[in-house]
Parts: sequence; structure tokens; C-alpha cells
Amino acid sequence: MQFASEARTLPEITMADTLAAIDATKTIALVAHDNMKTDLLDWARANRGVLSRHHIVATGTTGALLEDALTLPVRRVQSGPLGGDQQIGAKIVEGAVDFVIFFWDPLEAQPHDPDVRALLRIAVVWNIPVACNRASADFMISSPLMEGRYERRLPDYSSFRNRLAP
Repeated sequence: MQFASEARTLPEITMADTLAAIDATKTIALVAHDNMKTDLLDWARANRGVLSRHHIVATGTTGALLEDALTLPVRRVQSGPLGGDQQIGAKIVEGAVDFVIFFWDPLEAQPHDPDVRALLRIAVVWNIPVACNRASADFMISSPLMEGRYERRLPDYSSFRNRLAP
């Protein structure tokens, strides 16, 4: 078992690994299910100072509520059930979203659950940080990595791509 006080080393970067920069000014996707919108708004108000130094993109109603509550510009996509979760996922693939804060409701069935799972899956595929509750969002937003450039590793999917080639 390794303790926090012990030195940690990262695996060596191989020739197949690629690094992608996340700039000091990040694009943060904020998403919340209906029962979690109040929690996200409270969290966003508490972190308005940090959020004001970054770009915010959000799904439909959540984006409108955030814009009003924070008086900050919010780039809005469609509501989640209308494809907004998939739009955020597409922005991740394009490199236009640096991390996701998604206050999802674990106790309520969502009609667009496959879209939610797809968004979370694509964030993991492209090694994008994801917070799904207030505690993880607090840890992420207060990290020293928020203030500077960060080099994230992009997974090497060449073997996956090659298996699909004729």
C-alpha cells in the first residue's frame, strides 16, 4: 500500500503516448439533472471566482440558470434529453472541453440515460477529468492544476483503429 506522503512516479511515456495541453484558461462543461440543478447552482456560486477565469459550456436549462446566477457568459448547447449530453461529448472528442462537472442524479431514472453514459464514457476514453458530485468537484476546482497548463496523456488507440482497417 502506498501512502500520500510517499513519492509517486508516473509510468514512462512510450513512443505511442501523446500529450495534449489543457491551457491555464480551461473550458469547463457544467451539467446537472433536474433534481441536482440547485446543488450545482450552489456549488457554482461558491466557486464563481474560479469559474470566472474560465470558459463555461452547459446543457440547456442548466446553462440558462448558471448564466443568471453567476452573471457570467455561458455557451449553451441543447438540453440533455434533446442531445446536449452528446454535444458535450462531441466537444470532448474535438478537444474543445477540458473537463466535465456533471451533477447527476443516481436515484432517479433518466429517459436519456444512454446519452449520460455515453458522455461519461467518452470523457474517460479521452482522459478528461470528470466530477460527478460536489466533493469531487470541490477537489477538482481547488486543485493547483486549475491555475496552470496541464499536459494530459491521450490514450493510444492505434491498435483499436488498426483492427477496424481492411
